[in-house]
Amino acid sequence: MDKLIIQGGNRLNGVVTISGAKNAALPILCAALLAETPLHLTGVAALKDIATTIKLLDTMGVKIARNGSQVSLDASDVASFEATYEMVKTMRASILVLGPLLARFGTARVSLPGGCAIGSRPVDLHIKGLQAMGAAIHITHGYIQASTLHLPNRRLQGARYYMDIVTVTGTENLMMAAALAEGTTVLENAAKEPEVIDLAEMLIKMGANISGAGTDVITIVGVEKLHGTEHNVVCDRIEAGTYMVAAAMAGGEVKLLNARADLLDAVIEKLREAGATVTSDKDSITVKSDGKLKAVNIRTAPHPAFPTDMQAQFMALNAVASGVAKVTETIFENRFMHVQEMQRMGADISIDGNTALVKGVATLDGATVMATDLRASASLVLAGLVARGETVVERIYHLDRGYENLEAKLNALGANVKRV
Repeated sequence: MDKLIIQGGNRLNGVVTISGAKNAALPILCAALLAETPLHLTGVAALKDIATTIKLLDTMGVKIARNGSQVSLDASDVASFEATYEMVKTMRASILVLGPLLARFGTARVSLPGGCAIGSRPVDLHIKGLQAMGAAIHITHGYIQASTLHLPNRRLQGARYYMDIVTVTGTENLMMAAALAEGTTVLENAAKEPEVIDLAEMLIKMGANISGAGTDVITIVGVEKLHGTEHNVVCDRIEAGTYMVAAAMAGGEVKLLNARADLLDAVIEKLREAGATVTSDKDSITVKSDGKLKAVNIRTAPHPAFPTDMQAQFMALNAVASGVAKVTETIFENRFMHVQEMQRMGADISIDGNTALVKGVATLDGATVMATDLRASASLVLAGLVARGETVVERIYHLDRGYENLEAKLNALGANVKRV
């Protein structure tokens, strides 16, 4: 199994290009199922989760051609309406085929999902939303079996649906389903993430009638059919945020290309509070730091507040900053698994419920640590970049799910990271 060996202590300088967002590409790839003509995408990163999604769509009969970051998908001859446990178990986002399959073909059989072990992420909101639109759904033997064959014209029916909890994939799944429903669907308490907006913008180019994306009320007037289009996936704000924290911690000056500051307001605010200098223009961000940082309190919440996917990286920053910081996680109940690994490196962190108290130490010591989920993996790499001596990060298959060419990008900035 691959691992990363990191020699700490190098400053970071130079330019890094940010890839297209994984969390935008996954629903966008699944949206190909809605179209009767081919969809042409650019900015699709070479990541494990994306490869899994492409393989899943291939098993259904979607014709796929890939050339670097360009992917074309033709779903005109879909032959299977099933996402098996074998395909779904490694990635929760596979649930995103449920809405499109049901909306276009009137039937779907999708395994209950797996993915990162960061706590409960129930799919019941997806199911209840589709039931509100008239779908008949049964869960048997670990599979969601859904049908619209009993409905008028075998089409989902527009409905008003309030989501008890803000859910990004739930919003995306129901928005895709509603695009081909009969009548108007209103999604209340919808997720406002940039990835939701990116999906909505592409669906509109495909012929959908959607308004309100980026607010907590999204209105979708269903249309009879959707067509393919061309779309460039939005840049990955979490990948960008991770490199920004790396630059702040290690010291130096790093310019991020294909990065949008307007998607990272909360992260930039906290980096400036910590003592880094952050400047930006239309599609780049530059971070300058002397590596001497101040502790910053963090509280995660749905967009546009501080993202849960940046919590672990700021935990690493606070571990070597001067002062004491409180890090509060409000989204997932099991997202402090990186703490005990950082403690092995000498971090002074104590946990009380959903809050971690981080007392900065002068330096971390390299150690062998184990990645437990995608963003925890990134935080351990960041800790390794500034630790004394050698850090070995094991189980980095998590990292490959969300970071394209991580070690190559870091090494180009002056880090010393080796995959073995």
